[in-house]
Amino acid sequence: MTLATAPARPLRIGPIDLDVPVVLAPMAGITNTAFRRLCREYGAGLYVSEMITSRALVERNETTMRLIRHHESETPRSIQLYGVDPGTIAEAVRIIVAEDHADHIDLNFGCPVPKVTRRGGGAALPWKSKLFADIVDQAVKAAGSIPLTVKMRKGIDRDHLTFLEAGRAAEDAGAAAVALHARTASEFYSGHADWNAIGELKQAVTSIPVLGNGDIWSADDAVRMMEQTDCDGVVVGRGCLGRPWLFGELAAAFGAESHPVDATLGFVANAFRRHAQLLVEFFDEEDRGCRDIRKHVSWYFKGYPVGGDIRTGLATASSLAEIDDLLGRLDHTAPYPGADAEGQRGRSGHPKRTALPDKWLESREIESSASEMMRGAEIENSGG
Repeated sequence: MTLATAPARPLRIGPIDLDVPVVLAPMAGITNTAFRRLCREYGAGLYVSEMITSRALVERNETTMRLIRHHESETPRSIQLYGVDPGTIAEAVRIIVAEDHADHIDLNFGCPVPKVTRRGGGAALPWKSKLFADIVDQAVKAAGSIPLTVKMRKGIDRDHLTFLEAGRAAEDAGAAAVALHARTASEFYSGHADWNAIGELKQAVTSIPVLGNGDIWSADDAVRMMEQTDCDGVVVGRGCLGRPWLFGELAAAFGAESHPVDATLGFVANAFRRHAQLLVEFFDEEDRGCRDIRKHVSWYFKGYPVGGDIRTGLATASSLAEIDDLLGRLDHTAPYPGADAEGQRGRSGHPKRTALPDKWLESREIESSASEMMRGAEIENSGG
């Protein structure tokens, strides 16, 4: 399913050596332990948790403490933190390190979701340059020997770009790598990622790895991104939705040992069933796991001859027995459908004005009133 190959190119993030330069992007409600385990079974790389709110971790929120747990098979272990206050983020990092929850920590400065940006978090935060630098600096110091990386976007919109300045600031603060989703917050997930911006960042940040993110729908795309931008690795998000075996194709494309994939309908059905089983184990509740797999149905079976009645059944099933019965009705010999199963998947939407705090763009400094508002946002979003 992929033709392009590239010379073997391992990636080093601090003390962590990866056989292939591939990272699973954090995705809310997706990259839990179950999905990470499944992706790892097919390929190699670094698999990052869904975003964890630093305040929730400091407060030891029950949901959050469950989300930061890793299966014994996961190594290296990776957690992504979100926050807006340097002290709170540093304390969360200290907890992770002291209690040995992870081998790698990533900081989220790329989330474009309105409930985050309207309080100055996520992709809005690097506009406040000193605050950004302070957060990374304190987090790096708290992490000690654990490598800490930064994931960000190009900026708020095309008139308020921050990625070059933020990349150099992260490098100066001691970050182990920087990753760029090559869209602005206002672009959300629409249009095409600007891979040229990844190349610009690679030229500006020279002492640590630069990773590229955006529009990697296949292993061919990953190879092209690295050739075009000279980036050190790729971060894969929506492209692996319903296709965890993409990590096997990526491993093969970058010269690592990998089993070839013949994505017949039977192969996909087995992957879907494995995912459902792992979700049941993760939630420790069959009904909850079977409900969570529902959002993956359209992604797994995109382009395949799966009737509406079976799709509806899988999207409403509440037990593994129901799922087994429905999958058993499929023609498991149906071949990979080619282009119909490829291309964009997941959310895209349209460009939109980024929700920001009042007068946010008037200054690169953070006002005291805005600082209080941002801390309040962490409390509101403290569920993990």
